Amino acid sequence: MKMHLLNLGELRVNCYIIETAPGRCVIIDLGGDPDRLMKFLDLHKLKLRKILLTHGHFDHIGGVEAVRRLTGAEVYIHEDDAKMLSSAEYSLAAGMSFHPFEPVEEYTAITGDSIINDGDRSFQVMHTPGHSCGSVCYICGDIIFSGDTLFKESVGRSDFPGSNSIDLDNSLRSLSLLSGDYKVLPGHGPSTTLDYERLTNPFMKKNRMY
Repeated sequence: MKMHLLNLGELRVNCYIIETAPGRCVIIDLGGDPDRLMKFLDLHKLKLRKILLTHGHFDHIGGVEAVRRLTGAEVYIHEDDAKMLSSAEYSLAAGMSFHPFEPVEEYTAITGDSIINDGDRSFQVMHTPGHSCGSVCYICGDIIFSGDTLFKESVGRSDFPGSNSIDLDNSLRSLSLLSGDYKVLPGHGPSTTLDYERLTNPFMKKNRMY
């Protein structure tokens, strides 16, 4: 899989740019700096087709509307977080962001666990609530794009409005029970592997059932 990483926005979100066919790509999460992203796409001669959001907090949606308008890319978010795309309050931008909030005007709401296809790649949607009601992980081959559900040796916060620590525990249990190992690419910080987190992550270890 040919993939690129940019750290964008106020909180330096990991924005993953995945090439799905020659000259074609999708991105996972976009926290801001739309001009920088567009320059990157132009430099690499990539047409952006889809923007996949792991959840709706402001630091993951900051540049989405500007890029959507410029590229015509389809935006995907879980239905339980869809309201964040039009609300500075629900997205936490009102209390935490230094930049004006720009609502996302067009998007597709993901319902349940589903598959999003683009080019030669398929992204399995795994609903993993806890950090937010509509948090998801995207699984593509042997990679899990975990958003703010799972970090290296840590997890996303569960004390925000709409967060739930019990839901997060259940989501971590579901991830730990996946068969085999995966590379884990989180929304912030370094990459890791699922086996490593099963063995070392204190939040995941307490939720293991085997």
